[in-house]
Amino acid sequence: MIGFLRGRLTAKQPPQLVIDVGGVGYEVEAPLPVFFDLPPAGSEITLFTQLIVREDAHILFGFRTERERRLFRELLKVSNVGPKLALALLSGMTVDNFLRCIESEDVDTLVRTPGVGRKTAERLVVEMRDRVKGFGEFGATPITGHGTAQPAIGPQAEAFGALIALGYKPAEVTRLLKGVDASVQTTEELIRRALQAAAAK
Repeated sequence: MIGFLRGRLTAKQPPQLVIDVGGVGYEVEAPLPVFFDLPPAGSEITLFTQLIVREDAHILFGFRTERERRLFRELLKVSNVGPKLALALLSGMTVDNFLRCIESEDVDTLVRTPGVGRKTAERLVVEMRDRVKGFGEFGATPITGHGTAQPAIGPQAEAFGALIALGYKPAEVTRLLKGVDASVQTTEELIRRALQAAAAK
């Protein structure tokens, strides 16, 4: 099992990033909040990881804190919840917000996450109710460092691709991004604003 990675960030295109660890490039999928905190490419970062083994692939998922990884692992134990849906839930809300949804049985908020229908939301509430009790705090892994940014495609295109990867339909993504103030120029803030708008609808 790969518990964490510490290395140089070489690429970041939500929901995937690449970390160079001793000359080996690890592709890691991560929730969108991870990308909000990432330093420029070339910086050293540390992420907690979870390896998912499938018949056709081995996929690494990365998290800022042990607490996020723990919730990801607990979500995978819920019937019909796979890594993609768990990643979408962690991208659309914080750990604390998710725990509040479970404790208050707030199905309406959960169904705003792409891929989460009412039945799945109700199942999450039922199956996670006992698991979230005593869900303790864990220390955060700082994502810090300095380096030279390596711009690729524009922020709008990057945000569009990240939201599509989360399960939003192209027309919905276009509408959400059009609603973001034109002064917003970074991918992270575009995604953040779009998710806030989606959650508020």
